[in-house]
Amino acid sequence: MNLKNGFSSFPKNLIVLSNSIRFFNSSKSNYKHCFLFKSQKILNTNKSYLKNLICSSYSTEPDKNKIPQNIRLPPLMNFPRVMWPSIPKALKNTILSYFIIKPYMDLDFDLGEVVLGSKKAVDVVSKKLSSGEDLGQLVTDDIIPVLQSRVSIMSVAQKELLAIDEKDIYFSFPYQVGIIFNENESNPKRFVEILMVHHSLKGLNEMRERGEEIPMNIGVIPEYRNKICVANYRFIKEFTKGIQDDWTINSLNHFNPADELDGE
Repeated sequence: MNLKNGFSSFPKNLIVLSNSIRFFNSSKSNYKHCFLFKSQKILNTNKSYLKNLICSSYSTEPDKNKIPQNIRLPPLMNFPRVMWPSIPKALKNTILSYFIIKPYMDLDFDLGEVVLGSKKAVDVVSKKLSSGEDLGQLVTDDIIPVLQSRVSIMSVAQKELLAIDEKDIYFSFPYQVGIIFNENESNPKRFVEILMVHHSLKGLNEMRERGEEIPMNIGVIPEYRNKICVANYRFIKEFTKGIQDDWTINSLNHFNPADELDGE
């Protein structure tokens, strides 16, 4: 399968190296702070009243993208949830991408193209997860049983929440770029891992076709609150000299920031 802008295809075989990279999970605190900043009054409203507000709509027309407030999306993997960029990591990502990976590992490497290609990958993989299709070479073999097990116990409504349309993604960024070296073998290998974060709003493309745009205070508007999804996808590619490889997903997760807030 061809994925434009940096993800031409997925490998048939990929040796996945274990690593000790830890990602700083600031999703709960940052999202809560965002809500407090936007509307202290709404957060102080009791939870039962707030949950009733979630299902309200400003339109009298049926909304096929409307999501009931009682549907929560369980985690796909035990993987740290990341929602916002980190300035120190962004600086490190730039240094690694353009001063190490590009000159010494791959002259054609372009982090911007990787970001665009990852959006297409999220579209394809999330829809296959939602429909129960075979993930094939899109993800590493070790995570397929985990994903299948988690999706198999989801309700129909929860599976529908998994599907993300590329055109519904409104904010994307590489959270962390990492280089992995394996010097324990006679044939040393090197890999690059990139953790991508994508924010999407179900039905966004249709809104834009109607001439509408996302409100700045989207997080506190009940109409949109349960339509927001944050997807964390970590990609890996082997850059060993003489090896032709492609990007593959070795970890992923979807979550709704509203669920994070309600869980506190």
